[in-house]
This record gives sequence, C-alpha cells and structure tokens, in this order.
Amino acid sequence: MASIELDKVLDKAWADKSLPEILSAPVSALKGVSDRDGELLEEAFGVKTVADLADLKYVRWAQALATLGATAK
Repeated sequence: MASIELDKVLDKAWADKSLPEILSAPVSALKGVSDRDGELLEEAFGVKTVADLADLKYVRWAQALATLGATAK
C-alpha cells in the first residue's frame, strides 16, 4: 500500500486529523483547494467532502486512464 505525507496534501489544520475526519472534511481541507473551489465542485458535481471527491466517477475515470497511459509506455 502506498503511503502519503498528509502535511503535503492537506492544509495544516487537517494534517493531524484521523482518516475518518479527513474523509468527511470539506474538499478545501486539501492543500491548494479554496473554499470557492469547494463551492464550485459542489455546484457542478455535488461534491461536499474529500470522500465525495475521491468517489467522483470522473476522478476514477481519469485515474484509470492515467494508469493505462503509464503502463502503455
């Protein structure tokens, strides 16, 4: 299983939270995602939390395509 440095992907306020707390956090908990970005994601796709974003079919499709591209090299 891959590891992730939480302080590199989360705003400081969220880096010491538990995984369930992070998954239920607003997407603005992710470093570089503003509150306005979160509002736009909710308007466009109904995404409210980090877990919602991870489960968004378009994100999963893009990840699958990137994986296929990486293995095709």
